[in-house]
Amino acid sequence: MTLRSEERDDPEYNDVTLIVAGAADVVLSSVASALETTAALLRRGDRAALTRDGIDELKARGRLALARHATTAPTYLEVLAQHVETSRGLHND
Repeated sequence: MTLRSEERDDPEYNDVTLIVAGAADVVLSSVASALETTAALLRRGDRAALTRDGIDELKARGRLALARHATTAPTYLEVLAQHVETSRGLHND
């Protein structure tokens, strides 16, 4: 972004001021949009059903996230099978 020469000399329009003003505008627009969405949801007549659906959706996402990121130890039978497979491999060579 290049400022015109008269803007560069004016302290009101330095780069930092413009960046901060732009960031503040983005934040305020996002907050305003979120508030409008929330107000629209609160005006709905089926708030209870909407809340239940939201909670069910969050639970499902939570289950998926835990399944994706949780590490579980192998079961006893898996360990035993790997041990048998390894010992057979050692004796067959």
